[in-house]
Amino acid sequence: MQKIFLAVCLLFSMAATAQNSPKGLALNELAPDFSSSDQYGKTISLSNELKKGSVVLVFYRGQWCPYCNKALKQLEDSLSFIKEKGASVITITPEKPAYINQTISKTKASYSILHDEGLLIMKKYDVAFQVDEKTIEAYKKYGIHFNEVNGEANGANLPVPAVYVINKQGKIVYRYFDKDYRKRSSVRDIVAHL
Repeated sequence: MQKIFLAVCLLFSMAATAQNSPKGLALNELAPDFSSSDQYGKTISLSNELKKGSVVLVFYRGQWCPYCNKALKQLEDSLSFIKEKGASVITITPEKPAYINQTISKTKASYSILHDEGLLIMKKYDVAFQVDEKTIEAYKKYGIHFNEVNGEANGANLPVPAVYVINKQGKIVYRYFDKDYRKRSSVRDIVAHL
């Protein structure tokens, strides 16, 4: 049943993404700065994190997405390799903080997870798209209500699950951007670009 749901959601998401076609930022672009509170209430800014080393920036859809949870768990399991390179991980989601706690329960994530209130960060990185009505209705049948999980300010908007590696100079040196939410960057590729 879950496979059927995922297949239906893929078709709807691909149609929605085609209509609202975000492009993401390109290699060698300067990464826009941002600041938000993480799950521990600590203010995290890209510029401050870059003073310490490179940053792996990950956009994910939500705790309800098994592909997101798998990718985030793999990041957590390989966090020591990332830290050995002097880098840190920041993840961005449209979900409200209460749902971020569910992500942490499912993935054991210890890196910073930021709620992107108003989609400000996702828009800067050109990864946000509005989910179409057919997809919204399909997700509701499985108990996923975007206004509830994302809050009214974010509503039925999701990010393309993109990954950027940003060097200390603020330049994007690795980009993974695939509108097919089932496909994700490997930790090996991320670490190779640190």
